[in-house]
Amino acid sequence: MKLIFVGDPMCSWCYGFGKEMTSIVENMPDLDVQIVLGGMAAGSKQVLDDAGKQFRLTHWARVEQMSGAEFNREALMARKNFVYDTEPVCRAVVTARMIQPSADLLAVFRAFQRAFYVDGVDTTDGSVLAGVGAAALQANGFNTTAEEFLAVWASKEAIEAAAADFSLTRELGVSGFPSLFVEWNGKLGRLGSGYMRATDVQKALASLNS
Repeated sequence: MKLIFVGDPMCSWCYGFGKEMTSIVENMPDLDVQIVLGGMAAGSKQVLDDAGKQFRLTHWARVEQMSGAEFNREALMARKNFVYDTEPVCRAVVTARMIQPSADLLAVFRAFQRAFYVDGVDTTDGSVLAGVGAAALQANGFNTTAEEFLAVWASKEAIEAAAADFSLTRELGVSGFPSLFVEWNGKLGRLGSGYMRATDVQKALASLNS
């Protein structure tokens, strides 16, 4: 059985779902998990103005109420000329997968989430992403430098690999993040989308084996 998690590190509901997703993985250690990067706002050129910031703060408040996730609102409001392009950070997760296929990709994914939502750093900047990504891989037991990470992140191969994830997201018919799918007995089924409780997901998965 494989659980497919489709998400984007700069999606607030994916961030709120992070603890639940980690709980699922920890409580079902034999579960095969695939992370697909959704590219929620990949390639966006729109500068986040005050109205856009307030719109996101409204969503953040709902996510915080539902999940208890921590948000750095001040960092968002202080940003100037910020383009909410999620391609760079999605590509950074893909880069970690390329560099160390055996790494705990969910832990890396969550490191990028924390970098944006808590640390308030610019997760559209390659150098920033390389630092976060290398540190996440190092915490996972892999000796990767920021320079090595940046070189792969900037490569044509990484750009194409991220685009392949975005394409798979479209093929799966994903319209909202996070989305969960399960692959079992040669079949692919949708478990749900949006914020979900780990216990509900685990029950759904267990019922497939009963």
